[in-house]
Amino acid sequence: MREKLEAIRAAAVAAMENADKAEELEALRVQYLGKKGELTAVLKQMGKLSAEERPVVGQLANDVRAKLEAAIEARAEQLARRAMAARLLAETVDVTIPGAPRKLGKRHPMYQVLDEIEDIFIGLGFEIIEDREVELAEYNFTKLNVEEGHPAREWTDTFYFTDDSSILLRTQTSPMQIHAMETRPLPIRMIAPGRVYRKDEVDATHSPMFHQIEGMAIDKGITMADLKGTLNTVVRSLYGADTVTRFRPHHFPFTEPSCEMDIQCYKCHGAGCPTCKGEGWIEVLGAGMIHPKVLEGCGIDSKVYSGWAFGFGLERLALGQYKISDLRLIFENDVRFLEQF
Repeated sequence: MREKLEAIRAAAVAAMENADKAEELEALRVQYLGKKGELTAVLKQMGKLSAEERPVVGQLANDVRAKLEAAIEARAEQLARRAMAARLLAETVDVTIPGAPRKLGKRHPMYQVLDEIEDIFIGLGFEIIEDREVELAEYNFTKLNVEEGHPAREWTDTFYFTDDSSILLRTQTSPMQIHAMETRPLPIRMIAPGRVYRKDEVDATHSPMFHQIEGMAIDKGITMADLKGTLNTVVRSLYGADTVTRFRPHHFPFTEPSCEMDIQCYKCHGAGCPTCKGEGWIEVLGAGMIHPKVLEGCGIDSKVYSGWAFGFGLERLALGQYKISDLRLIFENDVRFLEQF
C-alpha cells in the first residue's frame, strides 16, 4: 500500500504541474482527492491493514494528501498569474498614441433661432405649448372662423387623411391656440412652435413642411398697440435695435383687424434682390386682434376680454438671423453649410 500511495503522489504531482488550464487542474483534483478519487479508494482499504501498519500508512496518506493539495494551490496561482499576464497584454493601451478626433454636433441653425425666440417670449411672461401635428379640421379651420369653401381648405393646399376632409396634417399651429382657449384659465400668454404642412412648391422661401411659431395674448384691455410693441421688441431682440419693420393691412378669418409684418431685406437692405423677390422687404408673420367670433366659440366673453395673435415662419426668421439666402439650405443637411453655425 505504501508503494501505491507513493505512485499516486508522483503521478498526481506530475500531472498537476503540467496542467495548462484551471479546468484541467480541477479535473485532476477530483480524480485524486474526490470522494471517488484514487487516494480515497486507497484509504478505504486501511481496514485490511494490521494494527502496527495502520498508523504508519495513515501518516503517509495524510502526507500525500497535503502534498497534492499544495501542488494544486501552487499550480492554480501560476495559472492565475499567466491568465492575468495574457489579459494585460491583450488589453494594453498605448496612452502615448494620439486619440482619434471626434467631431461634436451642434444645434441646427433653425433651432438656435427657436431657442432665442423662446427665451425672448419667456422673458416677456409667455408660456411655451406643444401639441399634436395631426389635427381635426374643426380645430384647424372651423373654430378659427375658416368656413367651408375657403381656399385654404382645398385638397390642392392641404394634406388630408380622410375623404371627408375631417383629419389632416395641420397647416398652422393655430389649433394650439384654440385648445389653450378651451382648456386654460384667463389671462393667457402663450406661444406654440411646431411643424406644419402645406402643398407649397419648393423654392428659395417655400417648403411643403416648415415650422411656425404662433403666439397669443388674451386679457382685459389688450389692444393693437400691445401687439405691435411686442412684435417689434421680439424682432429687434433678434436682429438688432436698428431693424426696420413695417405693418401692412391684411385679412385673416381669425383676426380682425389683421396685418402682416415685414422686415427690410437683410441681403439688399431695401434695394431689391432675388432673396426678397425685388421688393426690398421680407414678410415674416401675419397677426391681428383675435376675432370676437373665435373668442366666443371658445367660451370667452368678447365684451370683457380681447386678445391678439400672430404667426412667425421660423425658417424665414433663421434666414434673416444668419443672412441665409435660400430656404432649401436649411433642409438639405449639407454638412459644409451646417458647420458654419
